[in-house]
Amino acid sequence: MSQGDGEQVLSYPIPGAAALEPPAEWARLRQRCPVALVKLPSGDEASLLTRYDDVRQVLSDPRFTRRLNAKDAARISDSESGGVFNTEMAMTIPQGGDGHQRWRRLVGKWFTAKRMAALRPGIEAMAERLVDDMVALGHPADLKASLGFPLPVYVICDLLGVPAADRDRFAYWSDTLLNLTRYGQAEIDAAQAEFVRYMAAHVAAKRAEPDDDLLSELIRGTDAEGGGLSDSELVATGIALLVAGHETTANMIGKMVGMLLADRRRWERLVADRSLVRPAVEEALRFDANSGFGMPRYLGEEAEVGGTLLPRGTTVVCSMAAANRDESVFDGAGDMDLGRSPNPHLAFGAGAHSCLGQSLARTELQVVLEVLVRRLPSLELAVAVADLRRLEGLVVGGLREVPVRW
Repeated sequence: MSQGDGEQVLSYPIPGAAALEPPAEWARLRQRCPVALVKLPSGDEASLLTRYDDVRQVLSDPRFTRRLNAKDAARISDSESGGVFNTEMAMTIPQGGDGHQRWRRLVGKWFTAKRMAALRPGIEAMAERLVDDMVALGHPADLKASLGFPLPVYVICDLLGVPAADRDRFAYWSDTLLNLTRYGQAEIDAAQAEFVRYMAAHVAAKRAEPDDDLLSELIRGTDAEGGGLSDSELVATGIALLVAGHETTANMIGKMVGMLLADRRRWERLVADRSLVRPAVEEALRFDANSGFGMPRYLGEEAEVGGTLLPRGTTVVCSMAAANRDESVFDGAGDMDLGRSPNPHLAFGAGAHSCLGQSLARTELQVVLEVLVRRLPSLELAVAVADLRRLEGLVVGGLREVPVRW
């Protein structure tokens, strides 16, 4: 299966055997074919990386860019736009160099450890309320719908100063933006136009009457300094944060609880020793075999990866989830070790484009786990592990629902 060896090209994404299980091909690719030719849902071909060192190298190497709107870049989905990574909207935020660093500095001020510590009590209070509501309605309950989805939505809406009452619209708009194979082009176009109109109106309202939220601060900084973010950059930033701030974390909460309850000894270990919550969150992030599409990159010049010379114009797909199962980096990589330390997983990427909101995601995951372990020590899955169902057709991975009882 090596690059260009004439063997059958794998279709990508590669389905796992079950909702929480990795595809069997990952181990074989890491061992025998670290740079594999794959066919994307669009029909275009790309090079798939599954080894830890190769994925880390590419994510940290500025020659591998996010210019996925280049004419010879692979389109991810079969929609006209090619998918979220290929859109002009994705390119509105500076994708590299000084412009990207400036954008990260401006936005990153809102995601420091200090700010997260200040947000934590509010996140905890919200998690407590959501658990109260779930318990009041009785079991079985869908933990994803009751807690996993609403918590990060409330938090990111609060940060951006948008009404959480609009969360169902955000969820639909986000799903169309993250489309792989689920939606048709007309539906995607209509939803994106609505999303842009909504966020443009929101930015205009914040400019007229600023508050103490992230977008108001970005507008203030832009107006004070000049040379800040343009209106189109502010709209794209609002959309990007709203999508990233709820979709991935909502899915990760569901998957994390699913993984911990899949073998109930894991849950019981956490109940007995709550100091394991933080390392358990990191291990859930590493162990997640259903994280979605991975991170595509476009190669603007010839480069070598994993002993393979890649020509200019190659689109590379970095599978962080496959890299996180690399036995050469993680002892017992196929086992979920709640106390694993160190744990240098790549769930949030690496290098200059690593996930800006990772401290917020970690805070939300830790708080959810702390509250659940304390409030519902008898929590268990209400279905067999084999009956958990994957989300299909989006670039993010997740479970459709997480049925639980207590």
